[in-house]
Amino acid sequence: QVQLVESGGGSVQAGGSLRLSCAASRSTYFSKCMAWFRQAPGKEREGVATIYTGSGTTYYADSVKGRFTISQDNAKNTVFLQMNSLKPEDTAMYFCAADYRVNSDCRNYAYWGQGTQVTVSS
Repeated sequence: QVQLVESGGGSVQAGGSLRLSCAASRSTYFSKCMAWFRQAPGKEREGVATIYTGSGTTYYADSVKGRFTISQDNAKNTVFLQMNSLKPEDTAMYFCAADYRVNSDCRNYAYWGQGTQVTVSS
């Protein structure tokens, strides 16, 4: 079992920045991929950013490209999401997810955190 703990959420004005952290209880060095998802009230959960922890390859949703950056620090077993130029539509609960299965498709994640709230005011 792997525990994921998110932190760094909060309230910010439009145009501002936040940095989310996701600390894993198992070394991220052994993970296949880690990702950030978000879910706003009344909306479906959507993938925001993914990192393949072996290669460092990253993917982003079109809505956040150029504004968000996902990164990892294997020494700290932590994945980050740097969010710049925040917009009110970025308001959501943000969740960290991880998968350590070698054959993971990195779409259906085995482990999830509890989430951290991000609120962007106009």
